[in-house]
Amino acid sequence: MAAKTRTIELDEATASALESCAAERGLSVSEFVAGMTALQDASFALTPEEEDDLDRQWAAIKAGEPTIPHEEVAQWLRTWGTSEFKPRRRSKT
Repeated sequence: MAAKTRTIELDEATASALESCAAERGLSVSEFVAGMTALQDASFALTPEEEDDLDRQWAAIKAGEPTIPHEEVAQWLRTWGTSEFKPRRRSKT
């Protein structure tokens, strides 16, 4: 049985962005939006070790230790879901 579909109106910029993001991942717009919706509903619980690690990182930032520039992070995030994606390198601290 075919899934029931609905038409949702979007502005041109949003529709183009969705089409582009879906195409980059080899998905239809419907598949891409369904995946985004599933992520929104997912629960992301941290382990105590992960919380401690985040606390240490935040303390280091507040103490003035250097961070990665925004544009480098943004450029890396744009690779998510593409063949150019590479996992982040962990520091040796």
